[in-house]
Amino acid sequence: MNSLELIESFSEFKDDKLINRETLMAILEEVFRNTLKKKYGSDDNFDIIINPDKGDLQIFRNRVVVEDDAVTNDNQQIALSAARKIEPDFEVGEDVSEEIKINDLGRRAILALRQNLISKIHEYDSMTIYQRFKDLIGQLYVAEIHHIRHKAIILLDDEGNEIILPKEKQIPSDFFKKGEHVRGIIESVELKSTKPTIIMSRTSPVFLERLFEQEIPEIADGLITISKVVRIPGEKAKVAVDSFDERIDAVGACVGVRGARIHGIVRELGNENIDVLPFTNNPQLLITRALAPARVSSVIINEEEKRADVYLANEEVSKAIGKSGYNIRLASQLSGYEIDVYREGVTEEDIELTEFNDEIEQWVIEELQKAGLDTAKSVLELSAEELMQRTDLEEETVNEVLQVLAAEFE
Repeated sequence: MNSLELIESFSEFKDDKLINRETLMAILEEVFRNTLKKKYGSDDNFDIIINPDKGDLQIFRNRVVVEDDAVTNDNQQIALSAARKIEPDFEVGEDVSEEIKINDLGRRAILALRQNLISKIHEYDSMTIYQRFKDLIGQLYVAEIHHIRHKAIILLDDEGNEIILPKEKQIPSDFFKKGEHVRGIIESVELKSTKPTIIMSRTSPVFLERLFEQEIPEIADGLITISKVVRIPGEKAKVAVDSFDERIDAVGACVGVRGARIHGIVRELGNENIDVLPFTNNPQLLITRALAPARVSSVIINEEEKRADVYLANEEVSKAIGKSGYNIRLASQLSGYEIDVYREGVTEEDIELTEFNDEIEQWVIEELQKAGLDTAKSVLELSAEELMQRTDLEEETVNEVLQVLAAEFE
Protein backbone atom coordinates (compact mmCIF):
# COMPACT_ATOMS: atom_id res chain seq x y z
CA MET A 1 0.00 0.00 0.00
CA ASN A 2 1.42 3.38 -1.00
CA SER A 3 0.85 6.75 0.66
CA LEU A 4 -1.87 7.74 -1.83
CA GLU A 5 -3.94 4.60 -1.18
CA LEU A 6 -3.53 4.98 2.56
CA ILE A 7 -4.58 8.64 2.57
CA GLU A 8 -7.56 7.96 0.30
CA SER A 9 -8.90 5.15 2.46
CA PHE A 10 -8.35 7.23 5.56
CA SER A 11 -10.10 10.24 4.02
CA GLU A 12 -13.17 8.13 3.20
CA PHE A 13 -13.30 6.92 6.79
CA LYS A 14 -12.85 10.51 7.95
CA ASP A 15 -15.77 11.72 5.80
CA ASP A 16 -18.07 9.05 7.24
CA LYS A 17 -17.28 10.19 10.78
CA LEU A 18 -17.19 13.91 9.97
CA ILE A 19 -13.75 14.44 11.49
CA ASN A 20 -12.28 17.87 10.85
CA ARG A 21 -8.99 18.43 9.00
CA GLU A 22 -6.95 19.28 12.11
CA THR A 23 -8.02 16.13 13.89
CA LEU A 24 -7.32 14.01 10.82
CA MET A 25 -3.78 15.40 10.58
CA ALA A 26 -3.15 14.86 14.30
CA ILE A 27 -4.41 11.26 14.33
CA LEU A 28 -2.52 10.33 11.17
CA GLU A 29 0.75 11.79 12.46
CA GLU A 30 0.34 10.16 15.88
CA VAL A 31 -0.18 6.71 14.36
CA PHE A 32 2.81 7.09 12.00
CA ARG A 33 5.03 8.25 14.85
CA ASN A 34 4.04 5.22 16.93
CA THR A 35 4.97 2.99 14.00
CA LEU A 36 8.33 4.74 13.58
CA LYS A 37 9.08 4.35 17.30
CA LYS A 38 8.50 0.59 17.09
CA LYS A 39 10.68 0.19 14.01
CA TYR A 40 13.52 2.64 14.75
CA GLY A 41 13.35 3.03 18.54
CA SER A 42 12.68 6.79 18.39
CA ASP A 43 10.74 9.25 16.23
CA ASP A 44 12.47 12.43 17.45
CA ASN A 45 14.53 12.80 14.28
CA PHE A 46 11.64 12.23 11.83
CA ASP A 47 9.59 14.86 9.98
CA ILE A 48 6.13 13.87 8.74
CA ILE A 49 4.52 16.01 6.07
CA ILE A 50 0.84 15.33 5.32
CA ASN A 51 -1.34 16.83 2.59
CA PRO A 52 -4.76 15.11 2.79
CA ASP A 53 -6.19 17.10 -0.13
CA LYS A 54 -3.58 15.72 -2.54
CA GLY A 55 -3.37 12.33 -0.89
CA ASP A 56 0.28 12.99 -0.18
CA LEU A 57 2.31 11.87 2.84
CA GLN A 58 6.09 12.06 3.18
CA ILE A 59 8.38 10.87 5.96
CA PHE A 60 11.94 12.19 6.29
CA ARG A 61 14.58 10.81 8.64
CA ASN A 62 17.25 13.28 9.74
CA ARG A 63 20.68 11.90 10.67
CA VAL A 64 24.12 13.36 11.40
CA VAL A 65 27.10 12.36 9.22
CA VAL A 66 29.93 10.66 11.16
CA GLU A 67 33.10 8.80 10.21
CA ASP A 68 32.49 5.29 8.90
CA ASP A 69 33.84 3.65 12.08
CA ALA A 70 32.12 6.07 14.48
CA VAL A 71 28.45 5.06 14.00
CA THR A 72 26.93 4.17 17.40
CA ASN A 73 23.23 4.75 16.59
CA ASP A 74 21.96 3.75 13.14
CA ASN A 75 18.80 5.81 13.59
CA GLN A 76 20.50 9.03 14.63
CA GLN A 77 23.77 8.76 12.66
CA ILE A 78 24.86 7.88 9.11
CA ALA A 79 28.33 6.80 7.93
CA LEU A 80 30.13 9.26 5.70
CA SER A 81 30.41 6.72 2.86
CA ALA A 82 26.64 6.04 2.99
CA ALA A 83 25.86 9.77 3.07
CA ARG A 84 27.99 10.41 -0.01
CA LYS A 85 25.92 7.85 -1.93
CA ILE A 86 23.02 10.22 -1.40
CA GLU A 87 25.00 13.42 -2.10
CA PRO A 88 28.72 13.15 -2.97
CA ASP A 89 29.67 16.42 -1.24
CA PHE A 90 28.46 15.56 2.31
CA GLU A 91 30.99 16.12 5.10
CA VAL A 92 31.23 14.88 8.71
CA GLY A 93 28.93 16.85 11.05
CA GLU A 94 26.37 17.79 8.41
CA ASP A 95 22.71 16.77 8.55
CA VAL A 96 21.27 14.32 6.05
CA SER A 97 17.51 14.27 5.38
CA GLU A 98 16.43 11.03 3.73
CA GLU A 99 12.87 10.16 2.65
CA ILE A 100 11.39 6.96 4.07
CA LYS A 101 8.85 5.28 1.79
CA ILE A 102 5.81 3.66 3.41
CA ASN A 103 6.71 0.37 1.74
CA ASP A 104 10.08 0.53 3.49
CA LEU A 105 8.30 0.04 6.80
CA GLY A 106 7.42 -3.54 5.88
CA ARG A 107 4.13 -5.27 5.14
CA ARG A 108 3.42 -6.21 8.76
CA ALA A 109 4.06 -2.66 10.00
CA ILE A 110 1.77 -1.24 7.29
CA LEU A 111 -1.09 -3.59 8.26
CA ALA A 112 -0.63 -2.70 11.95
CA LEU A 113 -0.52 0.98 11.01
CA ARG A 114 -3.83 0.78 9.16
CA GLN A 115 -5.45 -1.09 12.05
CA ASN A 116 -4.21 1.55 14.47
CA LEU A 117 -5.67 4.26 12.26
CA ILE A 118 -9.11 2.64 12.38
CA SER A 119 -8.81 2.11 16.14
CA LYS A 120 -7.87 5.76 16.70
CA ILE A 121 -10.81 6.93 14.59
CA HIS A 122 -13.23 4.79 16.60
CA GLU A 123 -11.69 6.08 19.82
CA TYR A 124 -12.03 9.68 18.67
CA ASP A 125 -15.57 9.08 17.48
CA SER A 126 -16.54 7.52 20.83
CA MET A 127 -15.05 10.41 22.80
CA THR A 128 -16.86 12.93 20.59
CA ILE A 129 -20.19 11.17 21.18
CA TYR A 130 -19.45 10.84 24.90
CA GLN A 131 -18.70 14.56 25.30
CA ARG A 132 -21.72 15.55 23.25
CA PHE A 133 -24.19 13.47 25.28
CA LYS A 134 -22.49 14.41 28.54
CA ASP A 135 -23.61 17.96 27.79
CA LEU A 136 -27.15 16.69 27.08
CA ILE A 137 -27.70 15.00 30.46
CA GLY A 138 -31.04 16.13 31.88
CA GLN A 139 -32.30 17.35 28.50
CA LEU A 140 -35.21 16.06 26.42
CA TYR A 141 -34.23 13.79 23.56
CA VAL A 142 -36.12 11.91 20.86
CA ALA A 143 -34.95 8.71 19.18
CA GLU A 144 -36.45 5.90 17.11
CA ILE A 145 -36.97 2.36 18.37
CA HIS A 146 -34.55 0.03 16.61
CA HIS A 147 -34.85 -3.12 18.69
CA ILE A 148 -37.05 -4.25 21.58
CA ARG A 149 -35.49 -6.54 24.16
CA HIS A 150 -36.84 -8.05 27.35
CA LYS A 151 -34.91 -5.75 29.70
CA ALA A 152 -34.40 -2.70 27.49
CA ILE A 153 -35.35 -0.90 24.30
CA ILE A 154 -32.55 0.03 21.89
CA LEU A 155 -33.05 3.40 20.19
CA LEU A 156 -31.20 5.09 17.35
CA ASP A 157 -31.11 8.85 16.82
CA ASP A 158 -30.83 10.61 13.46
CA GLU A 159 -27.03 10.22 13.50
CA GLY A 160 -27.14 6.50 14.25
CA ASN A 161 -26.11 6.81 17.91
CA GLU A 162 -27.36 3.95 20.07
CA ILE A 163 -29.41 4.94 23.15
CA ILE A 164 -30.66 2.49 25.76
CA LEU A 165 -34.03 2.81 27.50
CA PRO A 166 -33.94 0.17 30.31
CA LYS A 167 -37.16 -1.48 31.46
CA GLU A 168 -36.90 0.18 34.89
CA LYS A 169 -36.63 3.59 33.20
CA GLN A 170 -39.90 3.05 31.30
CA ILE A 171 -43.31 4.07 32.61
CA PRO A 172 -45.20 0.86 33.58
CA SER A 173 -47.94 1.58 31.00
CA ASP A 174 -45.47 2.27 28.18
CA PHE A 175 -46.02 0.11 25.12
CA PHE A 176 -43.83 0.72 22.10
CA LYS A 177 -43.43 -0.73 18.62
CA LYS A 178 -40.38 -0.86 16.40
CA GLY A 179 -40.05 2.30 14.33
CA GLU A 180 -41.88 4.53 16.83
CA HIS A 181 -40.23 7.65 18.20
CA VAL A 182 -39.72 7.82 21.95
CA ARG A 183 -39.20 10.93 24.06
CA GLY A 184 -37.28 10.95 27.34
CA ILE A 185 -34.32 12.62 29.01
CA ILE A 186 -30.67 11.67 28.72
CA GLU A 187 -30.05 10.43 32.26
CA SER A 188 -26.45 9.21 32.12
CA VAL A 189 -23.51 8.56 29.80
CA GLU A 190 -20.65 6.18 30.59
CA LEU A 191 -17.59 5.03 28.67
CA LYS A 192 -17.37 1.25 28.70
CA SER A 193 -14.39 -0.19 26.80
CA THR A 194 -14.05 3.16 24.96
CA LYS A 195 -17.68 2.87 23.78
CA PRO A 196 -20.23 5.35 25.19
CA THR A 197 -23.30 3.85 26.87
CA ILE A 198 -26.16 6.37 26.73
CA ILE A 199 -29.13 5.83 29.07
CA MET A 200 -32.53 7.43 28.51
CA SER A 201 -35.19 7.72 31.24
CA ARG A 202 -38.93 8.38 31.20
CA THR A 203 -39.40 7.80 34.95
CA SER A 204 -37.16 10.60 36.24
CA PRO A 205 -38.84 13.65 37.84
CA VAL A 206 -36.57 15.70 35.56
CA PHE A 207 -38.45 14.29 32.54
CA LEU A 208 -41.70 15.71 33.88
CA GLU A 209 -39.98 19.01 34.64
CA ARG A 210 -38.66 19.26 31.06
CA LEU A 211 -42.12 18.49 29.67
CA PHE A 212 -43.53 21.38 31.70
CA GLU A 213 -40.80 23.68 30.37
CA GLN A 214 -41.62 22.64 26.82
CA GLU A 215 -45.41 22.84 27.07
CA ILE A 216 -45.89 25.89 29.33
CA PRO A 217 -44.67 29.15 27.69
CA GLU A 218 -44.55 31.03 31.01
CA ILE A 219 -42.08 28.47 32.39
CA ALA A 220 -39.93 28.64 29.27
CA ASP A 221 -39.94 32.45 29.56
CA GLY A 222 -38.97 32.35 33.23
CA LEU A 223 -42.20 33.94 34.49
CA ILE A 224 -43.05 30.76 36.38
CA THR A 225 -40.48 28.55 38.11
CA ILE A 226 -40.73 24.88 39.05
CA SER A 227 -39.70 24.55 42.69
CA LYS A 228 -39.91 20.77 43.02
CA VAL A 229 -41.20 17.71 41.19
CA VAL A 230 -41.91 14.30 42.76
CA ARG A 231 -43.58 11.39 41.05
CA ILE A 232 -44.49 7.73 41.12
CA PRO A 233 -44.12 6.98 37.40
CA GLY A 234 -47.38 6.17 35.66
CA GLU A 235 -49.42 6.70 38.83
CA LYS A 236 -49.19 10.12 40.41
CA ALA A 237 -47.02 13.23 40.50
CA LYS A 238 -46.91 16.52 42.35
CA VAL A 239 -45.40 19.68 40.89
CA ALA A 240 -44.83 22.77 43.06
CA VAL A 241 -44.67 25.98 41.02
CA ASP A 242 -44.04 29.60 41.90
CA SER A 243 -44.16 33.01 40.25
CA PHE A 244 -42.35 36.24 41.07
CA ASP A 245 -45.21 38.19 39.55
CA GLU A 246 -48.28 38.23 41.79
CA ARG A 247 -50.48 38.93 38.78
CA ILE A 248 -49.68 35.51 37.33
CA ASP A 249 -51.62 32.50 38.58
CA ALA A 250 -48.83 29.91 38.40
CA VAL A 251 -51.11 26.90 38.90
CA GLY A 252 -53.75 28.15 36.46
CA ALA A 253 -51.16 28.91 33.80
CA CYS A 254 -49.72 25.38 34.06
CA VAL A 255 -53.06 23.60 34.01
CA GLY A 256 -54.75 25.78 31.41
CA VAL A 257 -58.46 26.16 30.69
CA ARG A 258 -60.12 22.83 31.46
CA GLY A 259 -56.67 21.27 31.73
CA ALA A 260 -55.84 21.99 28.09
CA ARG A 261 -52.16 22.73 28.73
CA ILE A 262 -51.41 19.82 30.99
CA HIS A 263 -53.42 17.28 29.00
CA GLY A 264 -50.58 16.59 26.56
CA ILE A 265 -48.16 15.97 29.43
CA VAL A 266 -50.58 13.59 31.13
CA ARG A 267 -51.02 11.67 27.88
CA GLU A 268 -47.22 11.46 27.35
CA LEU A 269 -46.87 9.95 30.84
CA GLY A 270 -49.50 7.25 30.37
CA ASN A 271 -52.31 9.19 32.10
CA GLU A 272 -50.22 9.87 35.19
CA ASN A 273 -52.28 11.91 37.67
CA ILE A 274 -50.51 15.27 38.07
CA ASP A 275 -51.25 17.65 40.97
CA VAL A 276 -49.96 21.20 40.44
CA LEU A 277 -49.76 23.31 43.61
CA PRO A 278 -48.36 26.72 44.58
CA PHE A 279 -45.02 26.50 46.35
CA THR A 280 -44.44 28.16 49.72
CA ASN A 281 -41.56 28.28 52.20
CA ASN A 282 -44.04 27.75 55.04
CA PRO A 283 -43.76 24.00 55.79
CA GLN A 284 -47.19 23.73 57.45
CA LEU A 285 -48.87 25.37 54.48
CA LEU A 286 -46.85 23.35 51.97
CA ILE A 287 -47.83 20.08 53.68
CA THR A 288 -51.46 21.19 53.76
CA ARG A 289 -51.39 21.91 50.03
CA ALA A 290 -49.47 18.74 49.23
CA LEU A 291 -52.06 16.53 50.97
CA ALA A 292 -54.89 17.83 48.78
CA PRO A 293 -57.61 16.86 48.03
CA ALA A 294 -57.79 16.11 51.78
CA ARG A 295 -58.76 19.03 54.05
CA VAL A 296 -56.19 19.26 56.83
CA SER A 297 -57.30 20.50 60.25
CA SER A 298 -53.86 21.17 61.74
CA VAL A 299 -50.17 20.44 61.27
CA ILE A 300 -47.57 20.17 64.03
CA ILE A 301 -43.96 20.34 62.86
CA ASN A 302 -40.96 18.72 64.55
CA GLU A 303 -38.02 20.44 62.85
CA GLU A 304 -35.38 18.46 64.71
CA GLU A 305 -36.69 15.10 63.48
CA LYS A 306 -38.12 16.52 60.22
CA ARG A 307 -41.51 15.02 61.05
CA ALA A 308 -45.01 16.42 60.78
CA ASP A 309 -48.10 15.29 62.70
CA VAL A 310 -51.16 16.00 60.56
CA TYR A 311 -54.66 15.94 62.06
CA LEU A 312 -57.72 15.44 59.89
CA ALA A 313 -61.39 14.66 60.23
CA ASN A 314 -62.13 10.96 60.00
CA GLU A 315 -63.59 11.19 56.48
CA GLU A 316 -60.51 13.06 55.18
CA VAL A 317 -57.90 10.50 56.20
CA SER A 318 -58.37 8.20 53.23
CA LYS A 319 -58.08 11.18 50.86
CA ALA A 320 -54.83 12.29 52.47
CA ILE A 321 -53.34 8.82 52.15
CA GLY A 322 -54.66 8.19 48.65
CA LYS A 323 -54.64 5.05 46.56
CA SER A 324 -51.89 2.68 47.74
CA GLY A 325 -50.57 5.50 49.94
CA TYR A 326 -49.32 7.47 46.90
CA ASN A 327 -50.69 10.85 48.02
CA ILE A 328 -49.08 10.90 51.46
CA ARG A 329 -45.84 9.43 50.11
CA LEU A 330 -45.49 12.17 47.49
CA ALA A 331 -46.50 14.84 50.01
CA SER A 332 -43.65 13.68 52.26
CA GLN A 333 -41.16 13.78 49.37
CA LEU A 334 -42.34 17.20 48.26
CA SER A 335 -42.25 18.80 51.71
CA GLY A 336 -39.17 16.98 53.00
CA TYR A 337 -41.00 15.90 56.18
CA GLU A 338 -42.04 12.43 57.31
CA ILE A 339 -45.81 12.80 57.66
CA ASP A 340 -47.87 10.97 60.28
CA VAL A 341 -51.64 11.17 59.87
CA TYR A 342 -53.95 11.23 62.92
CA ARG A 343 -57.71 11.25 63.22
CA GLU A 344 -59.24 14.02 65.24
CA GLY A 345 -61.22 13.16 68.36
CA VAL A 346 -59.99 9.63 69.09
CA THR A 347 -62.16 8.52 72.01
CA GLU A 348 -60.92 6.93 75.20
CA GLU A 349 -62.62 3.72 74.16
CA ASP A 350 -60.24 3.45 71.20
CA ILE A 351 -56.77 1.94 71.60
CA GLU A 352 -53.50 2.85 69.90
CA LEU A 353 -52.12 0.04 67.70
CA THR A 354 -48.81 0.18 69.53
CA GLU A 355 -50.60 -1.29 72.56
CA PHE A 356 -50.95 -4.57 70.61
CA ASN A 357 -47.22 -5.07 69.94
CA ASP A 358 -47.24 -8.23 72.07
CA GLU A 359 -49.79 -9.87 69.72
CA ILE A 360 -49.13 -8.11 66.39
CA GLU A 361 -45.65 -7.97 64.89
CA GLN A 362 -44.05 -4.51 64.82
CA TRP A 363 -43.60 -4.45 61.03
CA VAL A 364 -47.34 -5.13 60.58
CA ILE A 365 -48.20 -2.23 62.91
CA GLU A 366 -45.83 0.05 60.99
CA GLU A 367 -47.41 -0.97 57.68
CA LEU A 368 -50.86 -0.06 59.03
CA GLN A 369 -49.56 3.25 60.39
CA LYS A 370 -48.15 4.12 56.97
CA ALA A 371 -51.72 3.88 55.70
CA GLY A 372 -52.87 6.30 58.41
CA LEU A 373 -54.34 3.57 60.61
CA ASP A 374 -52.97 4.24 64.08
CA THR A 375 -55.80 3.00 66.31
CA ALA A 376 -57.68 -0.26 66.67
CA LYS A 377 -61.06 1.17 65.63
CA SER A 378 -59.62 2.88 62.55
CA VAL A 379 -58.55 -0.60 61.37
CA LEU A 380 -61.81 -2.31 62.32
CA GLU A 381 -63.80 0.29 60.37
CA LEU A 382 -62.36 -1.15 57.16
CA SER A 383 -62.97 -4.51 55.50
CA ALA A 384 -60.18 -6.99 54.84
CA GLU A 385 -60.28 -6.11 51.14
CA GLU A 386 -59.89 -2.38 51.86
CA LEU A 387 -56.99 -3.05 54.22
CA MET A 388 -55.18 -5.11 51.57
CA GLN A 389 -55.68 -2.34 49.01
CA ARG A 390 -54.19 0.28 51.33
CA THR A 391 -51.27 -1.80 52.55
CA ASP A 392 -48.90 -4.48 51.27
CA LEU A 393 -50.24 -7.01 53.79
CA GLU A 394 -51.39 -10.48 52.73
CA GLU A 395 -54.98 -11.64 53.35
CA GLU A 396 -53.91 -14.08 56.06
CA THR A 397 -52.06 -11.36 57.99
CA VAL A 398 -54.98 -8.93 57.67
CA ASN A 399 -57.45 -11.48 59.00
CA GLU A 400 -55.20 -12.26 61.99
CA VAL A 401 -54.95 -8.53 62.82
CA LEU A 402 -58.75 -8.10 62.62
CA GLN A 403 -59.29 -11.07 64.93
CA VAL A 404 -56.86 -9.72 67.53
CA LEU A 405 -58.39 -6.24 67.50
CA ALA A 406 -62.00 -7.45 67.47
CA ALA A 407 -61.33 -9.75 70.43
CA GLU A 408 -60.14 -6.78 72.48
CA PHE A 409 -63.46 -4.97 72.14
CA GLU A 410 -65.56 -8.10 72.59
